Amino acid sequence: MTPFDRALAFVLAHEGGDVDDPHDPGGRTRFGISQRAYPREDIGALTRERAAELYRRDYWTPLHCDDLAWPVALALFDTAVNCGVQRAIRLAQRAVGVPEDGLYGPQTRAALQVAPQGAATRLLAQRACHYASLPTVGRFGVGWFLRVLDCAREGAA
Repeated sequence: MTPFDRALAFVLAHEGGDVDDPHDPGGRTRFGISQRAYPREDIGALTRERAAELYRRDYWTPLHCDDLAWPVALALFDTAVNCGVQRAIRLAQRAVGVPEDGLYGPQTRAALQVAPQGAATRLLAQRACHYASLPTVGRFGVGWFLRVLDCAREGAA
């Protein structure tokens, strides 16, 4: 199983199913792919294979996760899926102490490659702090925080 396949299995375990929660600003989702983020996709007919293509193309590849050690690749990918790519980059930059410009450049990549377990842990801590600041934390917070903990456990495995 490739690192992408392993990370995708983790994401789908948390994002699987067809959900249309009126309190979720993303709107209808299937396999974690939201109608808001993908207005041209037929979310109701979305297949697991198409979701995997979107995750690889729009999350895994732009974040260069193939170049990262497992714990940080998983933490960065899952953070991007749940918070957006731009926010994931900024949270990662904050976690590793490089300027927060939201661009995934060589400085960010190099910092993420040093002590990947520590970088992953700090990224997930930044993610939890971000969740705590959101107005929807009362409704979704428990699930978000449990997912962060599960991500830390899976990354350490």
